[in-house]
Amino acid sequence: MTLLNDDFLLSNETAKKLFHEHAAKMPIIDYHCHLNPVEIYENKNYPNLTRIWINEDHYGDHYKWRLMRANGTDEKYITGDGDEYQKFLEWTKAIQNAYGNPLYEWTHLELKRFFHIDDELTLENAPKIWEKANALLQTDDFKPRNLIKNMNVKAVCTTDDPASDLKYHKLLKEDEAANGFKTLPAMRPDKLIQIDRDGFGAYLKELGTAAGVEIHSFNDIIKAMRQRFEFFSSMGGRLSDHSLLTYHFKEATPAELDAIVAKGISNEPLTQSEIDQYLTMLLEALMHLNTEFNWTMQFHINSIRDLNHPMFKQLGPDTGYDAVGTQPDIVANIAKLYSKAQDSNDVPKTIFYSLNDNDWMQLATLMGCFQGDGGVERLQLGAGWWFNDTAEGMDRQLRIFAQQSLLPHFVGMLTDSRSFLSYPRHEYFRRVLCNFYGKLVEQGRVPDDLDKLGKIVEDISFNNAKNYFGFFD
Repeated sequence: MTLLNDDFLLSNETAKKLFHEHAAKMPIIDYHCHLNPVEIYENKNYPNLTRIWINEDHYGDHYKWRLMRANGTDEKYITGDGDEYQKFLEWTKAIQNAYGNPLYEWTHLELKRFFHIDDELTLENAPKIWEKANALLQTDDFKPRNLIKNMNVKAVCTTDDPASDLKYHKLLKEDEAANGFKTLPAMRPDKLIQIDRDGFGAYLKELGTAAGVEIHSFNDIIKAMRQRFEFFSSMGGRLSDHSLLTYHFKEATPAELDAIVAKGISNEPLTQSEIDQYLTMLLEALMHLNTEFNWTMQFHINSIRDLNHPMFKQLGPDTGYDAVGTQPDIVANIAKLYSKAQDSNDVPKTIFYSLNDNDWMQLATLMGCFQGDGGVERLQLGAGWWFNDTAEGMDRQLRIFAQQSLLPHFVGMLTDSRSFLSYPRHEYFRRVLCNFYGKLVEQGRVPDDLDKLGKIVEDISFNNAKNYFGFFD
């Protein structure tokens, strides 16, 4: 069988028809990614494949970096100042050992879809691939805006701090018609959550300046955040995103909260109980704001960050030293948070992702307890995230969603990526999706009705996200 032929991942005739006749033609809404709006605005050509594919300084694809380290590559050829062609060769060496890893398939899918290169990436083919790809990268079609537009992307949601002035979103908004897609902000308040970090007090000053609020108390924080919700909404923002590595539900009185905030501002040591209290009350307030502004609140939970301490000091976060978290009761604590929010009708539209797939069944059944209020599938089990971003992980997430709720309402795939070449991941997901339904047909479990099933895969591919998030309302 040809590598990544037209029917790869499609194991039956129904799946093939669903993909080629329905899913493949649908546009893309990338509602969660880590693309830099500055790069979209500046719209510069990348000088070579290494810069767009592997790294530019300490910014790049840490999925690839992990495999290169596992293959024995010296760090100077990963995140360091090593020769850029040699970095490409080192990635080639790693990919030759990556059979069975999704990065092997993604790499070749990106070569195929963007560069029209059907050859396997090997050391023998590497010089030819490097030369062809680099020549194409200098053309107008390979500028960031055209990479997005030519993949039929209609909306891109970046990841933005609440204190951001969204300067580049404003500039891109002026070019929206010419670009053919929207670049929208999505709020990620990591620095606000991290009350135990040294820079918390300085961050509150930054947030307060952006919001026009002097922050001295917990209520001041919420006042500032309300202003930021208003500002982000005016720029088309419709989502927030919250990273909960661990979480324990613990409430606090207003007086306790103000004392905790004062300690955080002064960089005084906080107990774990105080951190839990602050985070719980902050999340309750943010759930209220998400509900009030009709946003979708995303939770990314149960990961362990920066396990390699020397490399964290050298390179910083998001450089390939994270792992699956193991807090066994994290969903039980989130359930307490949602039960409390339901008392005041403050349960927002929500998408749950867990890096530990042992949480998925709990999350799928949890979300069923808080559906309703007239919305369609207001709470959702998010696509297989990060280490679960595999054909098998995607299939399992689809199966759990289908078994515990109504999969035809699913808002589908996202790239969660820092690379402009990651859009074929949507194709990858759609192939898995079509194969999932194709298997059900072959087993006689759903009707062999291509029109009905075709509509479902079209909806999951694009229409549901369009309707759920309201980017085009």
